[in-house]
Amino acid sequence: MTLDPVLLALVTFTFVVAGLVKGVIGMGMPTVSLALLAATVGLPSAMALLLAPTIITNVWQALVGGYLKQIVWRLWPFLLASVVTVWLGVAILARVDVRWLSGLLGVLIAFYALAGLFNLGLGKLVSRGRHAAPVNGALTGLLTGMTGSSVFPGVAYLQSLGLPRDMLIQAMGVLFVVTTMALGLSMGGQRLLSVELGLLSLGAVVPALVGMQLGQRLRQRLSETTFRRVFLSGLLAMGGYLLVRSLAG
Repeated sequence: MTLDPVLLALVTFTFVVAGLVKGVIGMGMPTVSLALLAATVGLPSAMALLLAPTIITNVWQALVGGYLKQIVWRLWPFLLASVVTVWLGVAILARVDVRWLSGLLGVLIAFYALAGLFNLGLGKLVSRGRHAAPVNGALTGLLTGMTGSSVFPGVAYLQSLGLPRDMLIQAMGVLFVVTTMALGLSMGGQRLLSVELGLLSLGAVVPALVGMQLGQRLRQRLSETTFRRVFLSGLLAMGGYLLVRSLAG
């Protein structure tokens, strides 16, 4: 990939916006960056670019909160399954026509947006059964490896557990860190992560942090409910665009 000024401007803009969203609502950076970048630079490159910003902005969220030992003890089957199956997902990414996986990403983003807009209660769907933790973990890892998104069913499963708010936020940070690290390692193993993309991903950390600072300031002046509705509506439009674009070839 050629690091031309247009690409640099696009990546900078994308991660400022994605960081702003995370600063306001505490999540959404990978989803926003994937939605914006997959439509322009392609899914594998978009997945590579989100690696460093996602890991670095979630490490603090994963480590701070006082619940780390409890999270690991309670969720290790879910987390382990999600890490292991990322490798399978990336193997599929390396061998399948990427436009179909871009369409899948569009479906996942649109489904996530619709569930948030209409309160579909995904927790009831993903939390049933004795083996809910490894099953949801395996599916989360597989979809992460194929599309770069760990939101479904991972976040829905965590929300279904009835964790205290601070513990839930920390658990989401842990999920995003471990799945994204596994994604980076497995993409490197499949030669889907070039030096240029790695350096550009590291450079994207700065605009992501700037966006988070802006989002945290904006959160004090803006209704989170209103912002979330606008955010989900935008994701729905982007998910629909990715799906239509993939079907149109």
